[in-house]
Amino acid sequence: MQRWSAFDLPINDLIPPGMTIDSFRIEPDPSQNLATTPDKESADHIGITFNGMQIDIATDISTTGMQLLWTVPMSTMLLESMQNILLPLLLNIGLLALALFGFTTFRHYKGRSHSSGAGLPSAANSELRLLRAINEEIVSLLPLGLLVHDQEANRTVISNPIADHLLPHLNLQNITNMADQHQGVIQATVNNEQYEIRQYRSQVAPRTQILIIRDQDREVLVNKKLKQAQRLYEKNQQGRAAFMQHIGSALKQPALTLAAEAAALSSTENRTLAQHADELVKLIDDIQLANLLESDAWKTNQTLFSVQELIDDVVPEVLPAMKRKGLQLLINNALPAGEQRYGDREALRRTLVLLIQYSVTTTPIGKITLDVCQDESASDRLTFRILDTGNGVSANEIDNMHFPYLNETQSDLYGKANALTFWLCDRMTRKLGGQLTIKARESLGTRYTLHLKMPASEEAPEAGEHLLDDVIVLLDVTSSEVRRIVTRQLESWGASCITPDDRATSQAFDLYLTDNPSNLTASGLLLSDDEVGIRKIGPGQLRVNFNISTAMQEAILQLIEQQLAEEAVQPVTSGNESNAELHASGYYALFADTVPDDVQRLYTEIEAGDFAALAQNRPPPQRGICYA
Repeated sequence: MQRWSAFDLPINDLIPPGMTIDSFRIEPDPSQNLATTPDKESADHIGITFNGMQIDIATDISTTGMQLLWTVPMSTMLLESMQNILLPLLLNIGLLALALFGFTTFRHYKGRSHSSGAGLPSAANSELRLLRAINEEIVSLLPLGLLVHDQEANRTVISNPIADHLLPHLNLQNITNMADQHQGVIQATVNNEQYEIRQYRSQVAPRTQILIIRDQDREVLVNKKLKQAQRLYEKNQQGRAAFMQHIGSALKQPALTLAAEAAALSSTENRTLAQHADELVKLIDDIQLANLLESDAWKTNQTLFSVQELIDDVVPEVLPAMKRKGLQLLINNALPAGEQRYGDREALRRTLVLLIQYSVTTTPIGKITLDVCQDESASDRLTFRILDTGNGVSANEIDNMHFPYLNETQSDLYGKANALTFWLCDRMTRKLGGQLTIKARESLGTRYTLHLKMPASEEAPEAGEHLLDDVIVLLDVTSSEVRRIVTRQLESWGASCITPDDRATSQAFDLYLTDNPSNLTASGLLLSDDEVGIRKIGPGQLRVNFNISTAMQEAILQLIEQQLAEEAVQPVTSGNESNAELHASGYYALFADTVPDDVQRLYTEIEAGDFAALAQNRPPPQRGICYA
């Protein structure tokens, strides 16, 4: 008969506080023997059994014959286990993956690089061998002895055959000590040959010395040969210059004779021949000038001259070529009238003529303008600017300024542009202390700019009366540029200029100037840019080139003299009629009674021909009459 016993058991002593009570059960333990006295020192017995999808964990309760059973679902066990070990597991997996990646990437790459070839090290070695061979070749080809010595190891690092030849005869330690005492340079004699040894300390290896050995005897010989070659070159240059000078002189005389004989003929064909002969003479002159400039035998001739007079000489030289192509020439000289400048007049004239002639060749239609002004920055410098409306010179043509006849030049129906022009002008400009610049734009034109140093004369111009003081000139000129040029000239001579728009209805004037032939109905000047000088086109009418200052002055003076002559003749022919009208009017009797002395003085001045005194009583000026 089975016996049961009752006992009290605190549940908190059996169940840990972190576990739920629902998962625990207390069941009889058949394996325990109640009759026997339990051994307290015996180890606790724990049993684990799988019951379907659950895990039963049982442990004995001492002295009770019962066992405590903990039932845990397998899914709960797995989830709890995963929560507890997930982070360390992921960390371990990551570290494992990193280790595998490093192994497969670095070690495998290194192994692959070694295994894929022994080709790469061999290529690097071959490149190093090539560089070493090149360095040895460079060192061996040096015209100097090169020796690199390592004092610490007492060995020669680098040397060339020259240094190897001298090395047995040199004590490197003594050479180093002596070089330190003499700023790194010593001289040594080996087999009666003198050498210069320069010592340099390496910046990479402090105990390494670099020795440069120079054969002074050989250098002396080389210097002698160089001097002989230089003397031979100078002799050839002098011979070439003399040859060019003599051949130029030999060609110039027949060319001058041909030009003179052709000019003496009168037919049109002969005039063309004379023109070609003149061009040949000018080309020979340019060649002679180029020879003088190249041999540095050309010298400047500094004189005092007037820039306006120089321009008056330039215009007739370029005018035939301008007329032949129908181009317009405008000279705008902004310098004060009568100003004198120091400089080489002939060189400046030739430079301007050459540039304008080149500009004429490259300009098929339009105009060429020469502007002369003083630099704003310095009063002793002048700027001559030539502008054309031609095709524009090319960059290859501008290169002829440094090397003549280097490139082809432009041409027109009358010939090619002179390839010596830019070179001659640049050299002469430099001789004059100036600079020539050429800027061109295709199909728009070219701008030639001369900057020259030409100081003004210290003598101030006389501030006396001007040529046209108190003379009123009516300018009926259509072109604004021509009107500006003529106005500047006339005002510099003291004249007062008015235009038809500015002139009042009854305002009188003394001279009439126009550029329209249809407007010249009475006495006056017809302005033109293609007239050689002055030409009479009618009674009291002259055609003059407004670009030539002397021609303008002469034409104005001729017109004034003609008007004065007409004024002197007019009183003689109508003297009797005037006297009759004067006596009939009663004014003569009035003046004779009131101021008899003045009337008598007038008659006396008329008989004596004192026109200056009579001019004090002149009537108001009338058109076509100039009173001086």
